[in-house]
Amino acid sequence: MSDHKIVLSEKEMPGAWYNIQPDLPVPLKPPINPGTGKPIGPADLAPIFPMELIKQEVSLERYIDIPGEVADIYRMWRPTPLRRALRLEKYLGTPARIYFKDESISPAGSHKTNTSVAQVYYNKKEGVKKIATETGAGQWGSALAFACNIFGLECEIYMVRCSYDQKPYRKFLMHLWGGKVYASPSTRTEAGRKILKEDPNTSGSLGIAISEAVEVAAKNADTKYSLGSVLNHVLLHQTIVGQEVQKQLKIAGEQPDVLIGCCGGGSNFAGFAFPFVKDKLKGRNINIIGVEPSACPTLTRAPYRYDFGDTAQMTPLLMMHTLGHSFVPPGIHAGGLRYHGMAPLVSLLVDQKVVEARAYQQNSIFEAATIFAKEEGTVPAPETAHAIRCAIDEALKCKKTNEDKCIVFMFSGHGHFDLASYDQYLSGKLTDYELPDELINEAQKKIPVVR
Repeated sequence: MSDHKIVLSEKEMPGAWYNIQPDLPVPLKPPINPGTGKPIGPADLAPIFPMELIKQEVSLERYIDIPGEVADIYRMWRPTPLRRALRLEKYLGTPARIYFKDESISPAGSHKTNTSVAQVYYNKKEGVKKIATETGAGQWGSALAFACNIFGLECEIYMVRCSYDQKPYRKFLMHLWGGKVYASPSTRTEAGRKILKEDPNTSGSLGIAISEAVEVAAKNADTKYSLGSVLNHVLLHQTIVGQEVQKQLKIAGEQPDVLIGCCGGGSNFAGFAFPFVKDKLKGRNINIIGVEPSACPTLTRAPYRYDFGDTAQMTPLLMMHTLGHSFVPPGIHAGGLRYHGMAPLVSLLVDQKVVEARAYQQNSIFEAATIFAKEEGTVPAPETAHAIRCAIDEALKCKKTNEDKCIVFMFSGHGHFDLASYDQYLSGKLTDYELPDELINEAQKKIPVVR
């Protein structure tokens, strides 16, 4: 009988974040200033980010030390357990061994605290008084409110309208930690007012919410902006996860054959997978899979090109897989995966065929999540359920081929605030969305051409 969980001591927690940039198969293309058409410099980002995070964004150092004060806070929940899904294996009748890295035990219930604590720490050091941000499903907003509460900063959060309505208890959690939460688009910003004028009934999007938060930061000298995914420094902070998994698999005597994570902006997937991508680039045979919703198929159906990270075109142009900054995805329940773009680092690895991408409809992922909850006990977030769906499919393939592969997936967060979504699924009211090519093609027309 194998152990149900592998737990590291606090002394075994990694002391540095892993930066994948020096190990990429090809260099990452730089962000572009849309006004000049030239690569941006630190001065372009200084109004919205603290300088230390700007340095991390462009760093080519392979490892960046985790500050002691950040590590002390991490120890409130880190290291997190690597769990063996023994009951799920038995239910599936698979010879595969299934493990999952459980990030749901963090105070905010997801992986997002790994970067929120780091980002607020660097903002505090620079004398910032308030941080503005966006959030989709609310996992990031919760994590940032938690970190701002610890360091004594104000927190202003723009939550995508459909998630604001679907997940009220996420909003209440942010309030508990002192965060001020507004449904996006709102009437508080020029970007929000403009979008509401064009479409008063919009469900909102992460691109719109980013525009509002960036505007708040740009117009207030004591305020900076914080992003929960996509950017290099955010993905960097998450790599503590994958480094822990490497240590835990070594204790278990395992080498992973398949690694799986859900993909919205790319942070949980990158943090989990990047330490293993380094091994794959050195010749290790690992299948690394990023999973997204069919309703927002950024990696599986969108081109790889420069685009704005937000709807109001306030950000630099990023080289990434993008559905188009004007694209507003259907109001699926995996609100954290409703982003038109993808982290440039993840996009590059998909483009280079180092990482595979898959997409699923939401009824399929809720089916998998329900199986997991019944067998393993924990209710997954709808975002996490995408990784579970893929892990189950891979395990069933092993059943057909009689292969005893080691499958590891990222359990990025719990679904305790998503029970209304489960109720919709169990009552047969959940809708799948077949996204027409025309919607993607129309949004592509609005993307600027970079030569």
